[in-house]
Amino acid sequence: MEISTAVRCRFLLLPILLAAAITVVAAAPAPTSPFRTVYAFGDSFTDTGNTHSTTGPYSFGYVSHSPYGATFFHRSTNRYSDGRLVVDFLATDALRLPSFIPPYLSTLSASNSSSSVAATNNPGGSVNFAVAGATAIEHEWFVKNNLSFDITPQSIMTELGWFDAHLKARRSGPKDVGEALFWVGEIGANDYAYSFMDAATIPRKLIRTMAVDRVTTFIEGLLKRGAKYVVVQGLPLTGCLTMAMTLAKPDDRDDLGCAGSVNQQSLAHNRLLQASLRRLRRDHPGAIIAYADYYAAHAAVMKSPAQYGFAEPFKACCGSGGGDYNFDVFSTCGSPEVPTACAQPARYVNWDGVHMTEAMYKVVAGMFFQDTAGKYFRPAFGSLLARKGHGN
Repeated sequence: MEISTAVRCRFLLLPILLAAAITVVAAAPAPTSPFRTVYAFGDSFTDTGNTHSTTGPYSFGYVSHSPYGATFFHRSTNRYSDGRLVVDFLATDALRLPSFIPPYLSTLSASNSSSSVAATNNPGGSVNFAVAGATAIEHEWFVKNNLSFDITPQSIMTELGWFDAHLKARRSGPKDVGEALFWVGEIGANDYAYSFMDAATIPRKLIRTMAVDRVTTFIEGLLKRGAKYVVVQGLPLTGCLTMAMTLAKPDDRDDLGCAGSVNQQSLAHNRLLQASLRRLRRDHPGAIIAYADYYAAHAAVMKSPAQYGFAEPFKACCGSGGGDYNFDVFSTCGSPEVPTACAQPARYVNWDGVHMTEAMYKVVAGMFFQDTAGKYFRPAFGSLLARKGHGN
């Protein structure tokens, strides 16, 4: 059967048109995030460089040394991990910002010439105010109760003061604040840790009540300054951190194999925090206050570590002493006694005994930002982005 010239032309054009269409789809730019600016707060789980070896918590005073940062940055960036944190995945993966969120103290010390470069990489003016070792309760309270053995004097209210100074320097007003995403990383774990030595006279309930009260006051402060989009992280399974398991009594174990009393402490803290957030939502109906359920995400991994690619749920990747936990509080990661880490950090949940590996942070970030059912992030992260996109 003879095919006409017109039909032949159509068949010849079809592959060309298909190729062109595929090229257009491939070249289409990724959707623009509704947030250009992120302000982060918290402790070492969120700190991207405000702390150095000489200013950080006493037991983990080598964050400026190798092997911190070895997996992703190939050098220490003063993050308490082998690589990126949840807040890093928030910035570059979830929000597609052009760079990681710079630590506040580095923005102060930058020279004029480097500041212009930083502004180019950080056009929205995002800043991370989190400090390793920071507490929810003010440092003076710990000094008054002779619990100031740690050398980190900053609290969450210190970070709020830094935020105010930043706004003043940038001449930012409530309208600018209302356009930003506020990421309140987990805060409060250090309050329990610092009061551990005097647990007999300072009840856990008192620490819980004071810590959640301070966090609530802090969030109210953000809202009064014009914040409309706030994410608040709860505490993780602090009883599944290597140091907690090392210090706890051998018979203090829950069904996950972790320090049960410590996990119950974090669970009670999170319940009180969520009750406080519900009140804040009622008092501030125009704001979106989301809860990132670190406890639930961490628990999912600990229940089925192999499902998430982990072979070592308890042992510290960067530690000393071997055994079940490979942790010694007097010879911690980066110290002269511990210059190297395990060969495969991605197979470990715990990095240095208190903080997690980049692999674990990446898993948690995925749970937060890809959750559509509200299991780990409430309301869902996608709905928060959608509401911001629609100006709600």
